Amino acid sequence: MPIINRASEMHDEITSWRRELHQMPELGFDVVKTAGFVQAKLSEFGVDEIVTGLGRTGVVGLIKGNRGAGATVGLRADMDALPITEKTGKQWTSQTAGTMHACGHDGHTAMLLGAAKYLAETRNFAGTIAVIFQPAEEGGGGGREMVQDGMMERFAISEVYGMHNLPGLELGKFATRSGPIMASTDEFNVTVRGRGGHAAMPHQGVDPVVISAQIITALQTIASRNVDPLQSTVLSVTILKGGDASNVIPNEASFAGTIRTLNAEMRELSKKRLREIAEGMAAALGAEASVSIHTGYPVTRNHGEQTGVALNAAGDVAGLVNVDPDINPTMGGEDFSYMLNARPGNFIFIGNGDTASLHNASYDFNDEVIPHGVSYWVRLAESRLSDLAA
Repeated sequence: MPIINRASEMHDEITSWRRELHQMPELGFDVVKTAGFVQAKLSEFGVDEIVTGLGRTGVVGLIKGNRGAGATVGLRADMDALPITEKTGKQWTSQTAGTMHACGHDGHTAMLLGAAKYLAETRNFAGTIAVIFQPAEEGGGGGREMVQDGMMERFAISEVYGMHNLPGLELGKFATRSGPIMASTDEFNVTVRGRGGHAAMPHQGVDPVVISAQIITALQTIASRNVDPLQSTVLSVTILKGGDASNVIPNEASFAGTIRTLNAEMRELSKKRLREIAEGMAAALGAEASVSIHTGYPVTRNHGEQTGVALNAAGDVAGLVNVDPDINPTMGGEDFSYMLNARPGNFIFIGNGDTASLHNASYDFNDEVIPHGVSYWVRLAESRLSDLAA
């Protein structure tokens, strides 16, 4: 089953939705206009039930097949944008200052709406499709909120699937893997308290800037000397602050950053060693360090059987030669991980072609992706529900 004719016929219509969404980006959970747009479209399509307010501003639409009762499979798209000033120069550029769809969530939402329209027209399956439109993927944890609101239980969702565009992957191609595909995302902040003084007399104080530098260097030994070399771990210090004058040693300095891993054991080890190194080195050098760690998204881990389902659907749409079944994991994070921890499923990448990278002011979702994404969702929904009903 290559690109379905109906997806091609709807291409211009779905593109217009995507560009309208692109012009009204919203952040985090404040996706009121976007959720309203989604709700209106689902109502227009005649889906059987629309539920709003899940995960604060999430929307779920239920589409029942005409082949009898069966399982419920969830298909998820994210709706939120990023606090970036757009520099694409496109006619459909963001109309909200300082905010843009720099990750393609406008495209994800539009493609899932296109699939919902097709599935509501045809209903060629047994059971139910739950189309899930999620807020606050970009750091807010909207996926976690929807799960905690009881979404899986309320709609009896047995499996859940997600899709994200990927710049650099050729248009019309898909890529996924079984097991970890995206990293956990923890953030840390360290404050080093010393004793300030005159920069010309450092021996009379305890310099927190120098001590912070020593700690930052030592933290790189976590990945190189504490973590199994076959396990991926990244610790990056991205913020460093200390002092206000060139001739004054400050009383304190601080730094912050992120820890990314693909393994729960390495995740806990990295956080443990971060505390030990920061507190221990500061004490050894006559200072004091306080460490705070914000636990972020868990590892996005695909399930084996459902990854096979996703690969088969992608292969039907694109041809097996255009599907990578074992893409290298990325150390970026994704809060679809919460849904995959709640139910078995898969997260797949779809090629956005040779475009600017994600989270870039020059990025724009490639509208030529739309028929491929819609066809994937339709093929996945129909084939999986058919299998589960057998």
